[in-house]
Amino acid sequence: MALDARRLGVLLAVHRAGGVVAAADLLHLTPSAISQQIAKLEAEEGVEVLHRGPRGVTLTAVGLMLAEAAERIESELVEARKQIATIGPDVSGRVTIGAFQTVTRSVVAPMLVELAETAPGLEIDVHEVETDDANRGLRSGEYDIAIVEHDSSAERPVPRGFREVPLLDEPWRIAVPTSMATPTSLQDLTDAVWIGSEKTTAAARALSRVVDLAKPTRSTLHSTYSYEVAIALVAAGQGVALLPALALEHADVAGVDVVPIAGLGMRHIAARHRANRHEPTPAVTAVIDALLAQVVTLDLGYIG
Repeated sequence: MALDARRLGVLLAVHRAGGVVAAADLLHLTPSAISQQIAKLEAEEGVEVLHRGPRGVTLTAVGLMLAEAAERIESELVEARKQIATIGPDVSGRVTIGAFQTVTRSVVAPMLVELAETAPGLEIDVHEVETDDANRGLRSGEYDIAIVEHDSSAERPVPRGFREVPLLDEPWRIAVPTSMATPTSLQDLTDAVWIGSEKTTAAARALSRVVDLAKPTRSTLHSTYSYEVAIALVAAGQGVALLPALALEHADVAGVDVVPIAGLGMRHIAARHRANRHEPTPAVTAVIDALLAQVVTLDLGYIG
């Protein structure tokens, strides 16, 4: 499971302020909200980050390590914001992006709102395509940036003449009908029917890996291209599905329970662009910086 940057920020506030109550004042939250975020961080990572004593709290060794990581994330975000601020109206040009649905909805679209204010000279043209088509468009010159996905177990090398900037590693989740007992491990899904994914996607490669681990006694059913369709089939009791966390942002999950299970792995998302004497252009660099700043704001730990 990916570390939740927002929960790390709460831990950093506790470290800086010297306690939960002081951190609550610093973040304009209630002490209860601070405690809940810390408890979720500990539950998600399986570690204790605070020593709780009669005189207050102190960070454990792991807590200190995570607080230092939060400081680095904060520093990177500040730097990214500075870079965006320096773009200004002088950077101009047209940048064409090929990106798949979930990242377009949760990352690219919000980034466009930011760039409209900070870099009005940029014209962004977004095309919703899957990874293979995005790569083909990048090679042909149709796209300036291809946002690509890989299952973490099947990384693909970056071709010569191109560069890939990592954007996000997001966890895979299991979606099950609410009528089904909540699984705690892949072994609980031996008798489950898995809902299939279109074979060229990272979801299909991840599903093949997870099914090998679960060793189901029943065949995979259906073939879905859209995560919304997969969720609807789960809600209809047709089986269980493997979904990336981004697919669950703002999704209608009525009739569905979403479960984080150990061993599911991650979906790796990156921005790929041409790299030569003339590229990336300042406009492409500005867009990639904006993408990096946008993914830091994501909260993918809202389920679980």
